Amino acid sequence: MRGDASQRHSVSLRPGGRREFSTGRSSVAFALAEERAPRGGMAVVLPEVVEELLSEMVAAVRESARIPDEHLLSLKFIFGSSAIQALDLVDRQSVTSISSPSGRCIYQVLGSSGKTYTCLASCHYCSCPAFAFSVLRKSDSLLCKHLLAVYLSQVMRTCQQVSVSDKQLTDILMETK
Repeated sequence: MRGDASQRHSVSLRPGGRREFSTGRSSVAFALAEERAPRGGMAVVLPEVVEELLSEMVAAVRESARIPDEHLLSLKFIFGSSAIQALDLVDRQSVTSISSPSGRCIYQVLGSSGKTYTCLASCHYCSCPAFAFSVLRKSDSLLCKHLLAVYLSQVMRTCQQVSVSDKQLTDILMETK
């Protein structure tokens, strides 16, 4: 069951490259460039529309164990081809959560190229070249496919879990370039 009209999502492209996302309850317009922090660093929070979409996806998965088509279409609109690639990574169970006794948590994503990338969901960071170029340098993407796969695997509860010592976690982070 898809729910009533108040749960429907719509997305549209506005003049100046702005995207508008509507859930039926509220409408949010945003531009990718607006997600930059004042001194050129990335904002620590995702745009409100992405946070809302992810939380609605969590509720949908909890209720029906699947992500509704309208949520998938919204993901595709917001993230473009990265959404499909991220979903493929999730389907292949390529996301691993690595936690230590101190409570620190990182994610490793086995990319489609066979290389493993380290993601820090707490600050929206990935070690892949696409994140450095498309997200940080050009600001034409909100997230890379690896980081989006981390968020989607959390939503769908498919993230593999590994516990390591604090020293092992530090060693993993030191290997990341």
